[in-house]
Parts: sequence; structure tokens; C-alpha cells
Amino acid sequence: MQITKKPFIGAMAALAILLAPVSTFAGEMQQQLTSESVIQTIMKRGKIKVGMATFVPWAMRDKKGELIGFEIDVAKKVAADLGVEIEFVPTAWSGIIPALIAGNFDAIIGGMSVTPKRNLTINFTAPYANSGLGIVANKKLAGDLTWPDGYNSSKVTFTCRRGATSCTDTQNLFPKAKLRQFDDSSLVLQEVVNGNAHAVLTSFPKPTLWQSQNADVLFNPTLDKLTEGNEAFGLRKGDPDALNVFSNWIMVNTSNGWLQKRWAYWFTTMDWADQVNLKK
Repeated sequence: MQITKKPFIGAMAALAILLAPVSTFAGEMQQQLTSESVIQTIMKRGKIKVGMATFVPWAMRDKKGELIGFEIDVAKKVAADLGVEIEFVPTAWSGIIPALIAGNFDAIIGGMSVTPKRNLTINFTAPYANSGLGIVANKKLAGDLTWPDGYNSSKVTFTCRRGATSCTDTQNLFPKAKLRQFDDSSLVLQEVVNGNAHAVLTSFPKPTLWQSQNADVLFNPTLDKLTEGNEAFGLRKGDPDALNVFSNWIMVNTSNGWLQKRWAYWFTTMDWADQVNLKK
């Protein structure tokens, strides 16, 4: 008895017809996602626009007015590896995420820590740095306080830069203390120096840098890391191509040691200090 192949062939043809729209849709979706990626925009433009804010030693102006720092090194190498030019877009930290979403620049490369709240509105790459918060305090106001319990008091006032993760970390570590927030990062330190606040939490190396610049007024209650963060590039949502490209760039430059070498230079040495006018 011979079994005809026509029913089987017919069924396969029908299945192919049914799957064709799905396959076509998936292909069109992939093509659309890729064509709309900021990576394609960057390559066509021949330039990457990077959103950042200035704070030592991540990004700062040297004596000639040029931007230098860990973030600047990172962003410049990203541009070089992509074969494009770079444009830095200095932006107030409190508004840097809305500016990214609005399309003012292509990515945030500015020492931004990954947080669940931020991740609701933007995507993050793999971490490329792991900063830590330390503390510097006013000798007159905090010199007699026990560490750390004495700082968790309603009589103690901390400062922080508005929108920075240090604000949240301060509240978590010292929930009973008062917290004053400033848009100007220089006021965060100045208020402690002036004796209007007891202490400030800030990322290394600033706790030791600020203390050495104001040794007659400030001290470090501890040199331990109080927190450890994960800094990543910030990207607009809906762009898997950019997320893949930048995360793989971080993977490669973590494996070859380049990121660690640049981090060590900016965060564990002061070899760069003579390039800038560090304010006391």
C-alpha cells in the first residue's frame, strides 16, 4: 500500500503560510529596533553626544578649561573605539535623566549609580565602576561624636547634592539625622566647612581630598567604605542594540584591565592634582 505525501505536503505548506507573517513581523521588528538605535544615529552623525556633570575626579575642568577625569577618559575611549568624534553636554545632575529622555544627548556617562527607581525610566548597561561613599566631618561640631551611632541623631545635620544617590544613602544609614540638599555641589562641602552642618557623605577620593584641603577644620571619622555602588552608562529605553554595544564595550575593557587602570589613576592617586585648581 502506497501512502500519499500530498496531505503532508499540504499541511506543511499551510503551516508555512501561517508562520510567514510571524517571521516577517519578527524580522521587521528587529530591523526597526536596529535602525532606530542610537548607535546608528551616532555612526551616521559621526559623533557621540555624552551627558555628564562635573564633580571630582569623575569630570572636572583643568587649568586650561578642558574637561578631564575618569568619566572623560571613559567617554573618549568609547568614541575612539567607535571611530567617531565626541561632544560633551554638561548638564545639571538633578535634570540629567529628563535631558537624556528628551534626546539632548545619546548616553549618560557620568558616574551614575544603578538604582531601581532610575531603572524605571532609563536602562543601564553593565557596571563599569564600583565607587564607595566615605565621610568627612566638621571637627568642632562632630569631633566628640562616637562613630557611627553618634551620627544617627536628630541633632546631627548632613548635606548632599540634590538628586545624588548619596542623599538616599545618608537617609538609609542615618535615618534620625537631618539632611540638607543643594543643587550646587560646592555648597555641600562649604556648609560643613563653615560649621552649618556636621558631615557629608561623598564618593572616594573626595572624603580624604576634602579633609586634606581643610585639615584645620575637617576630619574623617572613618576611612571605610560606607556603601559600594555600581556605576553604569544610562540609555533611553527601547534600544537593545545600544545596550548590547555599550555593555560589550565595558566587558572588553574590564577584561583587558583598561578600566581598572584608569580608575586606579583617578581614585587612588593624586598624580592629576596639579592639572586642576582644587578649591578648598
